[in-house]
Amino acid sequence: MINKQRLLDTFLELVQIDSETGHEELIQPILKEKFENLGLAVKEDHASEQNGLGANNLICTLPPYNTNDEQIDKIYFTSHMDTVIPGINVKPIVKDDGYIYSDGTTVLGADDKAGLAAIFELIRSLKENNIRHGQIQFVITVGEESGLLGAKALNSDLLDAKFGYAVDASSPVGTTVLGAPTQMKIAAVIHGKKAHASTPNKGVSAINIAAKAVSRMKLGQIDDETTANIGNFHGGSVTNIVADEVTLHAEARSHSKQKIIDQIHHMEEIFKTTAEEYGCTADVEIEESYQGFEVSKEAEVTQIAIKSAEKLGLSGNTVISGGGSDGNIINALGIPTVILGIGYENIHTTEEKMEIKSLNLLAEQLIEIVKIVSNSK
Repeated sequence: MINKQRLLDTFLELVQIDSETGHEELIQPILKEKFENLGLAVKEDHASEQNGLGANNLICTLPPYNTNDEQIDKIYFTSHMDTVIPGINVKPIVKDDGYIYSDGTTVLGADDKAGLAAIFELIRSLKENNIRHGQIQFVITVGEESGLLGAKALNSDLLDAKFGYAVDASSPVGTTVLGAPTQMKIAAVIHGKKAHASTPNKGVSAINIAAKAVSRMKLGQIDDETTANIGNFHGGSVTNIVADEVTLHAEARSHSKQKIIDQIHHMEEIFKTTAEEYGCTADVEIEESYQGFEVSKEAEVTQIAIKSAEKLGLSGNTVISGGGSDGNIINALGIPTVILGIGYENIHTTEEKMEIKSLNLLAEQLIEIVKIVSNSK
C-alpha cells in the first residue's frame, strides 16, 4: 500500500535540511508547504516568541474522508522537526546492509525525521487508496531536543483530538511506550571565599565544597524508577586564585512522584548543608521540566496501537520509557498519548542509523492505526 521508494526519498530529503534544535527556521516553512500541498489546513502557534526556538509549531488538520459519520474518533500524530547537534550538512548514505547512515561527521536525524517521513507517507497513502478516515491532526513541534520547549509552548486551543500517538521512540517498530518519568532540573550556585592561592587558608574553595557535596549525593541509578545526574560543573578562573563560586546543573527523573520529590530534596539539602559546614552558602533553584505519565495497557489508545502492530505481524510489546517526549506534555494537556517505536538506533550520536525495513513498517503501522480507528465506529 505504501510507496517504499517515495518514503525513502522523503526521508533522505528531510534529513538533508538543517534543523538543529533552536534553528528550525529553514525546515519549518518547507514542512508547512508540504502539508498544505497535500490539502491539510495548517495553523502556526506563537512558539517562536519563546527563547531558544527558531520557528513556530505546526498544527495540521486532515479533514474526514469518505464518511458522514461524526462518531469516528478524532486522533492526532506528533513528531518533532528539530535534531540534536551536530546536525548541519547531513550527508545520508544508504548501504547494502539495509540501513541509512550519516557520513559520520553528523547525526543522521532519524530522530525524528523518520517520524515525519512516515507521516507524509501516511497522508499520501490515505489519499491514493481512498481510505475512509475521520479527522486527523498532525502536530509538528520545534524544540523537542531542547527540553520539549516547543510542546510546552503549544497553544492547546488548536488541538482537537480524543487521543493520539507520538511517533518518536527508539524502541523497535511495533512497540508502544505507555509511560515516561517526570524530570526535574536543579541549578546550584556554591558561594565560597576568594583568596590568593599562596594563602589558601584565608579563603574557602567553592570547588572543594561542590566536590564534597557531589560525593555525598545519591546519583546514577537510584532504584528501578529513579535516576539522578550531575550534568555540568563550572567554576574558578585562574590557578592562583581560590575559586569563590561554582555553578552546577543537575537533573533527576522518576516514575514515582514521591521518589522524585525525595531525590530533589536530598540533592538540595546536600548542597546547602555541605556549604554551611564550611561557613558558606548555596543557592539552589528547582524546576520541573515535564510531568511523567502512564497510560493503561487497557486504554483505547493503547489497544489500537497493539492491534495495529499485530496486524503487521509485529509483537505489540508495551514498555515504560526512561526518557521524555512531547507525549509527556500533551498527556498533561488531557489528551491520552502513547509513544510509537520507530526503530532508529544510536540516536544523538554520529553513529545513528535507520533501518529501511523499519521505516516502511512504521508508515504501514500508522495506516493500520487510522484504519482501526475508522472501522471501530
